[in-house]
Amino acid sequence: MTMTTMRFFAAARAAVGVDETTVDAETLDQALRGVDAVDAARWLVLQERCSYLVDGLSTRDRSTTLDGVGLVDVMPPFAGG
Repeated sequence: MTMTTMRFFAAARAAVGVDETTVDAETLDQALRGVDAVDAARWLVLQERCSYLVDGLSTRDRSTTLDGVGLVDVMPPFAGG
């Protein structure tokens, strides 16, 4: 597995309760499921709506491997664009 920093923005940060965390996961899906959120129900819904920047590359594919990935940004939809 790979240690990856995950940063949360806007509604994702509110649901998770922290700005960032470090996870040990093989895929984006495993990393997302491993986040201990303060509002688990909201976090679960948000995961389906978010975009993810995996070392700067945008994806919505949760099967994306995190092998060698240092940073994942969790980006919920933003109002106005």
